[in-house]
Amino acid sequence: MDFFGMGMGEILLILLVALIIWGPGRITEVGRTLGKVARTLKKATFDLTTQITKETEEQEKKLPPQENKGD
Repeated sequence: MDFFGMGMGEILLILLVALIIWGPGRITEVGRTLGKVARTLKKATFDLTTQITKETEEQEKKLPPQENKGD
């Protein structure tokens, strides 16, 4: 299993350190917050990609077709 270039051992180590730092009560809150951040980032990335694609297609429609000269 490969998650962001990390193996299972590294992920378990990170989870263990997080458990020690924040404790079992707060670890769910931290995980929930990280999930919300990841979801917001994914949505923003999708919206940006959609906007760029839309503008690129509009720009291509405005340009006259290029003719192949000199082949």
